[in-house]
Amino acid sequence: MTPGSRFGAGILGVVAVLAAGCAVQKTRTLPDLGDWETRQAVLSETERWAFTGRIGVRAGDDGFNGQLQWRQDGPVFRARISGPLGVGTIFLNGDRRELTLTDRDGEVTELDDAERDLRIRYGWTIPVTSLRYWALGIPDPDQPAEIGLDGEGRLATLEQQGWHVVVDQYTAGGGQAMPRRVTADNADMRVRLIVDSWTFF
Repeated sequence: MTPGSRFGAGILGVVAVLAAGCAVQKTRTLPDLGDWETRQAVLSETERWAFTGRIGVRAGDDGFNGQLQWRQDGPVFRARISGPLGVGTIFLNGDRRELTLTDRDGEVTELDDAERDLRIRYGWTIPVTSLRYWALGIPDPDQPAEIGLDGEGRLATLEQQGWHVVVDQYTAGGGQAMPRRVTADNADMRVRLIVDSWTFF
């Protein structure tokens, strides 16, 4: 093979890799969500999506405001939280069975109980396993829930696992109305999520 042909083959290889990456990242539009039953069914079966936004957490005198990037691939999620004062950027990765925390120094820790372990480590916590569902505007299907709907048949309030969740603003995402502002409170904690952009794959 001549140098020119090797160069050409290399370029074609790079193009093929980039094309494959673009195919993987291709976004899609959600089907019409219609009424609550349809909305809940479609979103609970939607496995690949992401959002970027902001998160605020308050636990007594402790808390922070920061940036949140969340990506869901089936049961596995990857979350990047940046901005906590004195903490820097942290990464949470895993599913319901296994969850790891990577701190700003690159140290990886397996969390046995994510909410408890985050509270012990940082003084604040977030409802990690249920947040993926609440962000979509549906209850966690693995836990009992009491829901309240708005006039458009979308989630407005939710009582689940000792948390009171309010979705009081929606925005466009995947061609449908998706939550923009979600607030979750329990006995001593408040988590506020503001979604700036939704992507569905």
